[in-house]
Amino acid sequence: MTTANLSDDITPDRPGKIGNRALWTLQILLGLFFIIASGGPKLVMPNALTDNAPENLTIPLALLVFIGVAEVAGGVGLMVPRLSALAAAGLSVLTVLAAGTQAFVADKPLMGIFPLVLAAIFAWITYQRRATITDLRNSLSR
Repeated sequence: MTTANLSDDITPDRPGKIGNRALWTLQILLGLFFIIASGGPKLVMPNALTDNAPENLTIPLALLVFIGVAEVAGGVGLMVPRLSALAAAGLSVLTVLAAGTQAFVADKPLMGIFPLVLAAIFAWITYQRRATITDLRNSLSR
């Protein structure tokens, strides 16, 4: 007689060993991209970015710094196992907003394609790492 393990029925599927390594590699690369190339410059030299921005894409300096902080925090969160799903979800929202800004504020809809591709990748990472959200919620509710 075999017994069914109920935890197998409710535990979300996790990627296999190779899939997990590929996913971590992608997360680390995207995390470094958002820390070094995207959010970092917004924090290190925000005035230069606002001075060189096109006329139709002027945003307040405080908003630019806030976006930089969110991008750096998301990049770091992608590389922290317990926070990876939440960071990916936040970066997904952030990149959808970036695509909307490119399309509607800057009036360059083709420039919004890259952020939308990133949003899809981050949504996929969120889905693959969804068990960490449950684990984090359970550890915080104890």
